[in-house]
Amino acid sequence: MISRPPATEDLVALARALLADTSSAPSATLADVLGSSTPTAAGPAAAHLAAAGLGTAVPFPAFDGRPTGLGTSAAWLPSSLLGQPAGATPADSDDDLPELFCPGPVRDDPALGELVNDRLVAWAEEMGIYEGRLDHLRSCGFGRLMMLTHPAVNDPDRLLAATQVVVAEWAADDYYLDEEEMGADPRLTSARLGLIYGMVDPAALPRDYQPQLDAFVRDEPIARAFRSGMENLARYTTGAQMGRFQHQMAILFTTLGQNASWRVTGKRPAVWEYLVHRHHNSYLPPMILVDALAGYELSAEEFYHPGVRRAFTMAGLAAVLLNDLNSAGKEADDDLSLPEAIAAEEGCTRKEAIRRTIEIHNELMRGFVAEATALSLVGTPNLRRFFADTWAWCGGSREWHATTRRYHSA
Repeated sequence: MISRPPATEDLVALARALLADTSSAPSATLADVLGSSTPTAAGPAAAHLAAAGLGTAVPFPAFDGRPTGLGTSAAWLPSSLLGQPAGATPADSDDDLPELFCPGPVRDDPALGELVNDRLVAWAEEMGIYEGRLDHLRSCGFGRLMMLTHPAVNDPDRLLAATQVVVAEWAADDYYLDEEEMGADPRLTSARLGLIYGMVDPAALPRDYQPQLDAFVRDEPIARAFRSGMENLARYTTGAQMGRFQHQMAILFTTLGQNASWRVTGKRPAVWEYLVHRHHNSYLPPMILVDALAGYELSAEEFYHPGVRRAFTMAGLAAVLLNDLNSAGKEADDDLSLPEAIAAEEGCTRKEAIRRTIEIHNELMRGFVAEATALSLVGTPNLRRFFADTWAWCGGSREWHATTRRYHSA
């Protein structure tokens, strides 16, 4: 088991060469980079990945009557966007900042996004989260986020399930770490999240103590939101898909506790430490749901293969760095971001730190495309589909971060 199969170095080099020209943003459709069919001769790489657990096709069900399998990704995209490259937009108003290497959204269906958003706000009111701030929650457009990041999914019920757990995640961050006026206290963050994880991976207590846990859930809006969201999400996930989501949430909660410890102690991490932190405190929990919502399943053998995990986590880290770039004006003074860490460590201007952050983001995204290309040549159709859906997720997230009222006043 190795991070990159042998005999694919030439493929990786070719992919990097193709991506060297950043005069325009890459296509919103990863299939344009990966191609539409697996080569007939993958050489020793195929044998190696087969031995490592890759290369055995796992059929996945048809969904919404559309075809599945190699070469059918076009059937999942709006015809008006097929093959249409995302327009390159400057990462900053200054011309000398590099452009973001990231696709634009594969589809934009405002009506679907608004429907999911309306239902999300009604659910949040029922759970008791963001009390007195529901108008702001509505303006953030989390339903739009899920519509943009899951372009293969037209079912509002599936999108709502993902939106609920994502908003519960954001609410935990706000209530327990970021927003003092909402009761956040970094000294208590880890202890609070430890209890909330009992909703993510439901705790089964002895009979005498279960009523106390139930009372806690009734009194704690974040706990209610997670219990409700997880129950709804379970309708659309297999046991393995739910297990990997729970695992990634445990990692996320651990790193939120790490962030809280830095705030309490006043320590500022080195850039490399911050990147390790963001590797785990990334967008992997919602990204992990791309196959579950779309109605197929990437096998555990492929999902946890070191090469696949490496490619997927690079995309997750790159995606969350867009959050760092967009949220700086909203976060608390003691919050952390990659531009802040770079500026402090290198003694450079904020603009130069932003430049370096964009360059790091672009390096990660190019690495994802190169390694996804190599792995797709020898993996199953489901793996190819999973990488394409991950690429689409990144493009939708980019669009949402650039427009949401959570980070922008207008």
